[in-house]
Amino acid sequence: MALIVQKYGGTSVADLERIRNVAKRIVGAYDQGNDVVVILSAMAGITDSLIDMAQQVTHYPEKRELDVLLATGEQTTAALLAMTLNAMGYRAQSLLGFQAEVVTDCTFGNARIMDIGATRIKELVSSRTIVVIAGFQGCDVNGNITTLGRGGSDTSAVAIAAAIKADICEIYTDVNGVYTTDPNICSAARKIDRISYEEMLEMASLGAKVLQIRSVEFAKKYNVVVHVRSSFTEEEGTMVVNEDKSMERLVVSSVTVNKKEARITLIKVPDQPGIAARIFSPIAEAGINVDMIIQNRHSGKFNDLTFTVPTPDFEKAMELAREIAADIHAEDVLGDTNIAKVSVIGVGMKNHSGVATRMFSALAAKSINILMISTSEIRISCVIAEEYAELAVRTLHAAFGLDKS
Repeated sequence: MALIVQKYGGTSVADLERIRNVAKRIVGAYDQGNDVVVILSAMAGITDSLIDMAQQVTHYPEKRELDVLLATGEQTTAALLAMTLNAMGYRAQSLLGFQAEVVTDCTFGNARIMDIGATRIKELVSSRTIVVIAGFQGCDVNGNITTLGRGGSDTSAVAIAAAIKADICEIYTDVNGVYTTDPNICSAARKIDRISYEEMLEMASLGAKVLQIRSVEFAKKYNVVVHVRSSFTEEEGTMVVNEDKSMERLVVSSVTVNKKEARITLIKVPDQPGIAARIFSPIAEAGINVDMIIQNRHSGKFNDLTFTVPTPDFEKAMELAREIAADIHAEDVLGDTNIAKVSVIGVGMKNHSGVATRMFSALAAKSINILMISTSEIRISCVIAEEYAELAVRTLHAAFGLDKS
């Protein structure tokens, strides 16, 4: 007997028929003697429709009230699934985030989990009740409903699995697992059987949409075994686990691309101590995440400074950059939204040389110019023109032998 946490995404519970199918899968695990805790997303499209309704009321909904509204999506699916299970003759009870004691900070719309009491969850599990929890939501110390941001149900699931010391956390979605790259871009993409937390963290941060990055952080911190699989087949998916020696044999395990980044360049920035802090402090205070940063000598005592930001933050970042440029007497500010970041990832990079050379040579052979480069211990990223993004993915996937079984 095992304690299993199962999370089902929006497409898995998109209508009543799919909710019934989910119930059958849950019952299958329960009938084998396992204890089951289920975390649910809202039905596919519901969150967007709720946001749309709020914006019909006002273009700038108050964030606290928006969280109250959005939380109803997961509340609906949790109640419907619990009803379905009870109608099938199985004892089930739904819980909202605050009832599951999911305590968050006070950041409406993108709250972070601070603690999970889980007392009520454990009591229900001990009585062989199937616990159905509304994902994506929690409650701050002031008693306000909060939401965890897009993909937050993944984080709910892994955090709850850690809190109740589950044997495994199964993330059910509409794909069969984690792939070597996006199958919609590269038909030769292959499903990965096992991937390390570190590799999955890099993939999540670089645009892969299979798991929310904070869920992977929780899994790594608390050593939660995560199984990413499809709710529409019985096929085994991808296990996200601690790194082992077999993983190091493969130099590169995946290729990712992110088209939702923009580039900003400040021209002729004075070469003075503290100038970088004066540039990036206002951007950080605005809640804008800066990714890659490159500084080049312009002439004399001046530098050009280039950085990337998420595309949704581009207009605000450009506005701030112009204000900063005027303040520090930089010559100009340039922006470019037609870029993409392509990356190769693999724990094997730590013990193999020549990865960068192979990557750069493969791109050069297709006449793809590299605009920016950044690296970590297990990742190399290049910013290129967006028009070459898909070609770059297919080229790198083949160059590192990922299209071979």
